[in-house]
Amino acid sequence: MAEAKTTTAFEPWTDPNAVPYIEIRNVTKKFGEFVAVDNVSLNIYKQELFCLLGGSGCGKTTLLRMLAGFEEPTSGQIFIDGQDMAGIAPYRRPVNMMFQSYALFPHMTVEHNVAFGLKQDNVPKGEIADRVAKILELVKLGSFGKRKPHQLSGGQRQRVALARALVKQPKLLLLDEPLGALDKKLRESTQFELMKIQDQLGVTFVVVTHDQEEAMTLSSRIGVMNHGRIIQTGTPTEIYEFPNSRFVADFVGTVNMFPGRIVDEDNDYVRIGCDEAACTIFINHGVAAPPNAELWVAVRPEKIHLTREAPADARDNCVRGTVDGIAYMGDMSIYNVRLDSGKMIKVTQPNLIRHSEDTITWDDRVFLHWHASSGVVLTL
Repeated sequence: MAEAKTTTAFEPWTDPNAVPYIEIRNVTKKFGEFVAVDNVSLNIYKQELFCLLGGSGCGKTTLLRMLAGFEEPTSGQIFIDGQDMAGIAPYRRPVNMMFQSYALFPHMTVEHNVAFGLKQDNVPKGEIADRVAKILELVKLGSFGKRKPHQLSGGQRQRVALARALVKQPKLLLLDEPLGALDKKLRESTQFELMKIQDQLGVTFVVVTHDQEEAMTLSSRIGVMNHGRIIQTGTPTEIYEFPNSRFVADFVGTVNMFPGRIVDEDNDYVRIGCDEAACTIFINHGVAAPPNAELWVAVRPEKIHLTREAPADARDNCVRGTVDGIAYMGDMSIYNVRLDSGKMIKVTQPNLIRHSEDTITWDDRVFLHWHASSGVVLTL
């Protein structure tokens, strides 16, 4: 999964003196007896591109709508730039929202769509023309001002909606599944355009998405949601490499999960017995878990080596199986390997060589092995 890189470190959440731009304090939202958002507390900092990631019905859009003012919390408080948002109407908040449907006016040109909010605010005509021209240039639609939405591609309509949201110069922009209607290639290219625009303008973005790769690419940090709660907050690297639960490990990317119990441990290592792997799993650091506690070791498919020959040291982290299926993806191949215990393991291997006589294929007997640092021990 791609993770966006920046030229300078931007980590205000690591500074104990940094003041959050958005503070969500113990917010709960109920619809009748149904709890959509359950006691969520979260800090988001100025100029962050923060992603709320989760499946359908997890509460992420409800949380976004409460930030926008379209819903009121049942309990708890929301502060934006130090101001309590309780009772403040959406149009009085320093916020704009870009909807999943884009909600463009079909009878208006691109220029008029973008200018609509400014006209509603009685901004002078000269200033409107200037701001609309500048924002259309920023989103690379300077020559499309006279067109109407039906004359644009999906990606261009998405950029018109973004321009309309940004032209009012909000301090906070909320985006609900902003790239969901685009095809895969266009979505990938638009992600980087969105990041560039956010970086140039310095606006704080909060993005709701169910797409893991989108969240990994776009965000400075991710909040993973499930059943109305934020399960884990962290940078894309932290979420992917150091998930705090089986749910996060399984939801973000693909993972192989080995259940087991500790059979040997010290301050700087732990060895876990696993019947499904028919081997012991060695982790090169200590683990905080009570004796005989059931735990799980998560190993990402790309961290597993696939070979016909056993590695030199096959005592730990080495299992044997038969190739049950192969998916050729161009840049990589995905192998489904059935272990002798019957457990199915997924392995990804980069296709570095165009063709090799020694390529592992269906029904081959293979060894799967990984480094002692590759596994993540989970107790939840």
